[in-house]
Amino acid sequence: MASPALSTAASPAASPSPLRTGKDGRPFAVEPLDTFDQPWAMTFLPDGNQLITQRGGTLLLRDAASGKTPTVTGTPDVLHAGQGGLGDVVLSPTFETDRMVYLSWAERGDGDTSGAAVGRATLVTDGSQARLDGLAVIWRQTPKVSGTGHYGHRLAFSPDGAYLFVTSGERQKFDPAQDLGVNLGKILRLTRDGKPAPGNPFADRGGVGAQIWSYGHRNPLGIAFDASGNLWESEMGPKGGDEVNLILPGANYGWPKASNGSHYSGEDIPDHKAGDGFEAPKVWWNPSISPGSLMIYSGTLFAPWQGDAFVGALSGQALIRVDLDSTSGRKADQWDLGARIREVEQGPDGAIYLLEDGPRGRLLRLTPLP
Repeated sequence: MASPALSTAASPAASPSPLRTGKDGRPFAVEPLDTFDQPWAMTFLPDGNQLITQRGGTLLLRDAASGKTPTVTGTPDVLHAGQGGLGDVVLSPTFETDRMVYLSWAERGDGDTSGAAVGRATLVTDGSQARLDGLAVIWRQTPKVSGTGHYGHRLAFSPDGAYLFVTSGERQKFDPAQDLGVNLGKILRLTRDGKPAPGNPFADRGGVGAQIWSYGHRNPLGIAFDASGNLWESEMGPKGGDEVNLILPGANYGWPKASNGSHYSGEDIPDHKAGDGFEAPKVWWNPSISPGSLMIYSGTLFAPWQGDAFVGALSGQALIRVDLDSTSGRKADQWDLGARIREVEQGPDGAIYLLEDGPRGRLLRLTPLP
């Protein structure tokens, strides 16, 4: 709206109208759309259709109009065990011209070892059929280790599209999170072809150390940028101590030397405290809610929530809103949904979309109450 004539003062922005709350305490309606087998991640294509990963290794292309979900061929061979399987899926920042898709997954190594990998391929659609062409691995967890937990492998592009950020869990091995010679327990900043990004904090170390953006992470399962370009991450703690962190270059987030939770054995871990040399979480939970994903809302359908973070809670069986204010955050709402929430995404229509975890995990669409 233009300023009044003869006035140079800016008109104050009108506050969005509050959302109406229903009898169940939720300010949204829940519409089930589909059911999948262990869904893990989703992303929207420019035409409104969705790519959805299933942990067993299947990538689906869901038609938003018909609800049909043909399988996308050309996906990688994944290790489907424990927490491992097909993981995240995101579009290239220039998808409309290059049709490039980025995927993460757990892959087998020698003996009983495994590790996360990230690859990219061209998505080709032909009527009701779809395939990935030229899939190539561009990044791997180093080293591969035994066990099938804490892969992490969430993906996000920087707002300018120049860099790919990858979350890498410490594989339930604790100490690698503090070791700058490996890329376990880290957040990595890479070029779009998987090389260490120029200007990374530990570039002079060479090797995988040159990939590192931040370290001291346990099981980072959510990552997103806000409108100001701040990078936020959600992370599973041990017994308690789940976190939402503001990610700063070169910062050490403390695991396993500091945590607001405890070891599953009951052994204490020093809490985060001022002056300990570690970056403390902006928000944390004890007992655990098991954050499995993170989205920062930018739409207009839920206008009062613009700029807020949404966490899908697994053990908490909830959708959680975190009120972000510049570089700080606070707990806001927690809505019990009665199911483990694996993934939360914003749709092109401004609705919030959720994937439930498990063998019959539903796709849900949340919209404001009328």
